[in-house]
Amino acid sequence: MDAEEPREVDALLEFLFRLGQAYIGCGEQTAQVELILRRIAAANGTRRSRVVTFPTAIFITLHDGVQERVTLSEGPLEPLRLDQMADVYALGAAAQRGEVTPSDGLERLGEILQQAPRFGAFGAILGHVILTVGLAMLLAPALEGLAAAAVLGAIVGALKVLNRNRPVFAMPLPVVSATLVSALVFLAADRGLGVQPIQLLIPPLVTFLPGGMLTMAMVELAYGDMISGTTRLVTGFVQLVFLAFGLAAGATLVGYDVERLLSATRTLAEIPWIPWLGVLLFGIGVHVHFSAPRNSLVWMLVVLFVVFAVQRVASDFVRSDVSGFFGMLVATPLGYLVQLRFKGPPAVVTFLPSFWVVVPGSLGLVSVASMLSDRDAGIDGLVTVMIVLVSVALGTLVGAGLYKSLTETFGAWQLQIGRALRKKP
Repeated sequence: MDAEEPREVDALLEFLFRLGQAYIGCGEQTAQVELILRRIAAANGTRRSRVVTFPTAIFITLHDGVQERVTLSEGPLEPLRLDQMADVYALGAAAQRGEVTPSDGLERLGEILQQAPRFGAFGAILGHVILTVGLAMLLAPALEGLAAAAVLGAIVGALKVLNRNRPVFAMPLPVVSATLVSALVFLAADRGLGVQPIQLLIPPLVTFLPGGMLTMAMVELAYGDMISGTTRLVTGFVQLVFLAFGLAAGATLVGYDVERLLSATRTLAEIPWIPWLGVLLFGIGVHVHFSAPRNSLVWMLVVLFVVFAVQRVASDFVRSDVSGFFGMLVATPLGYLVQLRFKGPPAVVTFLPSFWVVVPGSLGLVSVASMLSDRDAGIDGLVTVMIVLVSVALGTLVGAGLYKSLTETFGAWQLQIGRALRKKP
């Protein structure tokens, strides 16, 4: 890049760090964000670039032909919706091919971050109700429990809509929601609602569970990104502790004994087809609540059903706490297959909901909550959570590697077949 173009360098720097913020808001691995930003810099004629990315900060250095230009930016204030994620990945892919100038990229990125949810505030609340009921079907398929889950899902969904675009209150929101949900659940349990409290506590709070964050933390630790992995791991665990504190606070407010936090009021029988209907409703609810991009619902449901089916089959042969490995082993390559071979939505859109189906975060919530009444049981539960996280992270890593290996092999076969056909007279 010529030295006479300082404005282009400034625009490129700003585009890179803002796009990096957006990718981190999508939950992308920091090493992958660094690679994407360096490719964009190279596509804009800057060969000497250095990028260091953390979940909370981005460092970028570009050489404009005369001197180095440095920028430092904080991380994203809040995560993005699924439709925004899809647009960010599309913009990043175009920028890596050199099809977008930094100025145009900044303008487009601003439009993406400011765009309104596809289904509006009412859709966000309705979607939260649907996904809460769907998850409740996986945990406690009973009519009274589902009705209670719908009410709780509406309350938490409304709180999330009211808190939208208020990053200052993003951290207290999970605690407030957990406290309110816990108080209502245990109050209803004391009034004779025949459900296990823990079966109603998890579904309305599932969107606060850091399953994806904790799993990505394990992936980054496996890749050797110690700072990013540790940061996400600690942040995810602290979020679980906040949720557990809210659950205990809500139980205490209504006079329910904290030591009975996880006790069951009644055991509910499962209906064989109910969990499958729950997966369907959960996928629809996620699609609406997180404003997924157009034409993505079918692909999201395909990945969800495949992950759920594989995990259920695997749990018949291995321990349930490692069955997530097989689910993510399939989900990761399937997500990339949908994106690259079938021109579907970005892989993050289709397999991100599968983190909540595997539910490593909810296992952690139960474990941290049980520490309030039984420390030994809680510690044992946290060990189980670590096993779940490692298995899910390994499934993600192996699945991605498997897809890459298969596509390279398939591409080599196609090349050999093409050469053979061209040699024929």
